Amino acid sequence: MKPTIHWLGVGLSATPGIKYLANSSHNLVVWNRRTDKAQAMLDEAHIECELKQLDWSTLAENVKAGDILVSMLPANMHVEVAQLCLDKSAHFVSSSYIAPEMRALDQQAKTKGLTFINEIGLDPGIDHLFAHLLVARFKESDACSADSKLYFRSYCGGFPKTPNDFKYKFSWSPLGVLKALTSPAKWLENGVENNSKGPWEALKDIHISAVNETFQAYPNRDSIPFVKQYEFEPEWQVEEFVRGTLRLNGWSQAWQYLFDQVGDLQGEAGLEKMAEISQDLEEKYSYEEGEPDRVVMSVELEAKQADNTVWHQRYYMDAAGNSEGQAMARLVSITVALGIEAVINGDIPAGVHAAPSQPDIAQQWLDKLSKLGQSVHIEQLV
Repeated sequence: MKPTIHWLGVGLSATPGIKYLANSSHNLVVWNRRTDKAQAMLDEAHIECELKQLDWSTLAENVKAGDILVSMLPANMHVEVAQLCLDKSAHFVSSSYIAPEMRALDQQAKTKGLTFINEIGLDPGIDHLFAHLLVARFKESDACSADSKLYFRSYCGGFPKTPNDFKYKFSWSPLGVLKALTSPAKWLENGVENNSKGPWEALKDIHISAVNETFQAYPNRDSIPFVKQYEFEPEWQVEEFVRGTLRLNGWSQAWQYLFDQVGDLQGEAGLEKMAEISQDLEEKYSYEEGEPDRVVMSVELEAKQADNTVWHQRYYMDAAGNSEGQAMARLVSITVALGIEAVINGDIPAGVHAAPSQPDIAQQWLDKLSKLGQSVHIEQLV
């Protein structure tokens, strides 16, 4: 008997993945708190599937052992969904980063033979696939030795295809973006750990030759744990390791007044002020209906010996919104759909995991994305 996929939440980034699953031979039920809003979005995307109002007791009654719950709800609700999965012996899928509370469920999931896969959207998600493939290729190369100094740079950003004066538009809550601005970051540079409390402290210009364009970039969150997650060997000399965010050139000047406003906000009063700013930004800088966005991602690994580059490869994407929806929505939710299929196929072991590290599975996912029109490119720079 086929498992049922319970997709929770029909937000801006959900419909392409739902459409992919609805057009395949899966048992799919979509749940949303407001069914009228969800139905309108499904109708607009020409999606036919079962839709139910999201109510926890009703959901619990409908989930059976072996089903898959997909949480596209706010990140603070993922663990509650995962607990329901444990109670009902169901699998869990999310595009969000693995929180410590989610990581703590690993042994329980393994004991019950359940897969809890996370970090399978765009960033985090596709960037992980790129990184694992680059590391696997480097390990097979002649340049792989303890003498090599390594430089890993992973950047991703979403912005309007036609730049505006603000150099950005919001495809999700501005409040989330503002909170990210005040989040500290850690990364490796010149072989040592660096820290910043906001992007304005660590902003740099990045020229991506693949798209022949210069962007502004800054480190995102804590990059350091990903050295291990990407399976770098302990003896490797890692000179640079950064996972960061791309913004259009001129972004920092356009946003300077926001940096000044949010830089020192703290506590409840700070959150209230942020919520006010967020509402104003949403009114001024949300995407118009049908307005195309753009997503650029570049993930590269470079190896040097005696200051000479001996190995250098890069994956990149430059995607734009089209008739199938915004690029951000497609790349997040279709990748989530591939993760769901991987769980159904038994490709991902039991326990709490991020995007698959196995090169063959990572390549399969990228091949599927390419066939679905999400172009993926690799450059061999040396």
